[in-house]
Amino acid sequence: MTPVPRTADTTALLEELRRRWATTVTAARDGRKSAAPADAPAPDPGPYADNLLARWSETQRHYHTVEHLAAVLTRIDELASHADDLPVVQLAAWFHDAVYRPDRSENEERSAALAERALPELGIGAARTAEVARLVRLTTTHDPAPDDPDGEVLCDADLAVLGGPPDAYAAYAAAVRAEYAFVPDPDFAAGRSAVLRQLLALPVLFRTPQGYDRFEHLARRNLATELDLLGGG
Repeated sequence: MTPVPRTADTTALLEELRRRWATTVTAARDGRKSAAPADAPAPDPGPYADNLLARWSETQRHYHTVEHLAAVLTRIDELASHADDLPVVQLAAWFHDAVYRPDRSENEERSAALAERALPELGIGAARTAEVARLVRLTTTHDPAPDDPDGEVLCDADLAVLGGPPDAYAAYAAAVRAEYAFVPDPDFAAGRSAVLRQLLALPVLFRTPQGYDRFEHLARRNLATELDLLGGG
């Protein structure tokens, strides 16, 4: 993993994310049966944060960066009242794009498998570990069931970028294109158009009441505009 160079702003963001990670891991350990022996000391979350942040800082990333991770965590904070198990949703955000190679199709599965290995080592119990992995895999489709509030929160937080102002959405779309710079324009347009159509075909993009009210209308307009620009409308 080769990280991108750090600026002062990036360094401050990384430190804030490390703090958030430690807080989330502690919360996920509390009140649930740990995977670690009762007399074992709680593992230090710090090295795990460093590993995850190094992954999120790899040079092939232009959109799926530490900034995206921070944005998703912020959206989860805003939707926290809808969640059933907030620490689990927060952990899923950390892992949902931890493995990201634009030229591969199994990123979500590999990210979920990473969570399944790391979380028991951190002393997080089997039930919560399994739920984190399930939520990570759910980001393949962003289509949670109606009785899945934690899935709704994670998916809404991950898709919130779609409902941003047009200039912010344009910057997002450009960053996605940069991650697929190795793909010729016609092939990228075809593949991206298919993704946009899949999203637009969902009955609703945002499942929490807050997410729907805030993002649904503008997200659909942004997606339709990008699809038209790609010639796939």
